[in-house]
Amino acid sequence: MLPVVAGLLLAVAAAGRGAVAGDQESPPGSRFVCTSLPLDAAGAGCPLPPVPMQGGALAPEEELKATVLQLRETVLQQKETIGSQREAIRELTGKLSRCEGADGRSATGTWKKELGKGKDTMGDLPRDPAQVIDQLSRTMQTLKDRLESLEHQLRANVSYAALPSDLREMLQRRLGDLERQLLSKVAELEDEKSLLHNETSAHRQKTETALNALLERVSELEKGNSAFKSPDEFKVSLPLRTNYLYGKIKKTLPELYAFTVCLWLRSSASPGIGTPFSYAVPGQANEIVLIEWGNNPIELLINDKVAQLPLFISDGKWHHICITWTTRDGMWEAFQDGEKLGTGENLAPWHPIKPGGVLILGQEQDTVGGRFDATQAFVGEMSQFNIWDRVLKAEDIMNIANCSTNMPGNIIPWVDNNVDVFGGATKWPVETCEERLLDL
Repeated sequence: MLPVVAGLLLAVAAAGRGAVAGDQESPPGSRFVCTSLPLDAAGAGCPLPPVPMQGGALAPEEELKATVLQLRETVLQQKETIGSQREAIRELTGKLSRCEGADGRSATGTWKKELGKGKDTMGDLPRDPAQVIDQLSRTMQTLKDRLESLEHQLRANVSYAALPSDLREMLQRRLGDLERQLLSKVAELEDEKSLLHNETSAHRQKTETALNALLERVSELEKGNSAFKSPDEFKVSLPLRTNYLYGKIKKTLPELYAFTVCLWLRSSASPGIGTPFSYAVPGQANEIVLIEWGNNPIELLINDKVAQLPLFISDGKWHHICITWTTRDGMWEAFQDGEKLGTGENLAPWHPIKPGGVLILGQEQDTVGGRFDATQAFVGEMSQFNIWDRVLKAEDIMNIANCSTNMPGNIIPWVDNNVDVFGGATKWPVETCEERLLDL
């Protein structure tokens, strides 16, 4: 197209000069016909007579030639710029398509080249999901910055007025599409980053909870922390009937729909042995109580409902007692030295034992953890206080009572570091199970 334009301009210039020189020779009404000629044929097909220089200025045809050459160079530069920008757009489009095809959740180092630069900038992505998302976000931001730079270069190097309207609209549309895709991808990556962070926090919290429970259990079973030969080979002595001697179980109870409580105790107090244990919760101080008060028989209280138990243990000897209860119909059983001595029902039926209360040895609670009454205090010794969250079978209770098996409670086990004593109550090494049997 450039040679045609150049020839056209030369032909127009020659015709104009001929018209000036031959105004007197041309007949009236004559017309000039301009024919486009190639640039190299302009001199041969249409020779131009030389025009003398005036004041050292260029001749009109030389000036036109210089203008044509300058226009030609400008157009060539613009074509090269447009070509390079089209190539850059195609390259960015292709690489963006590959980015969109990649799975952001399983990115483990598959992006090896920085977009548009052709050099390794990411390498193997780290294993930490948060770092993966951070690097992907930075890469997408780099691509966005390069697109903005590309747009600025287009505006600086190429005059939009000089570009065809369809090409200009195509470039603007393509840049807009790329920017929207980039913003969408960055938003997706941010959402995935937030999701991964939440999942990691939840998993960490669950792991820490499990580890804490395991450490607590290990501490309970660890013999090295006990001053006795075995963590369960001790007894709590409460020698006086006061309102300040007591023991406290560190652990609390969960919600229970059934339970079994077993313990060894020895008392010769009169009248009544007092309260071997009590469990109080907010709103109900008598959630679970075992008490022998005055000349009354031993009583079991569940949610302040009472059942009298046929147990006789105030002879100053060691006795093993077990009490079972289930919320279904409020059924209960009472065992002494392995034998079932009584059973009943309708004791707080369908009432679940409330969680989070305070379990006290040797005192009856009028409020949670306090307001003890000296007349209801237990006087004597106790050991092997265990609680299970189910009703034990009669044969299991018999095996525990005759020392055939050692079965710690799965809710409250009898271990040294789970029992604190206050007010002068003491811990002592306990007689062996066999020695306690001989005392019966």
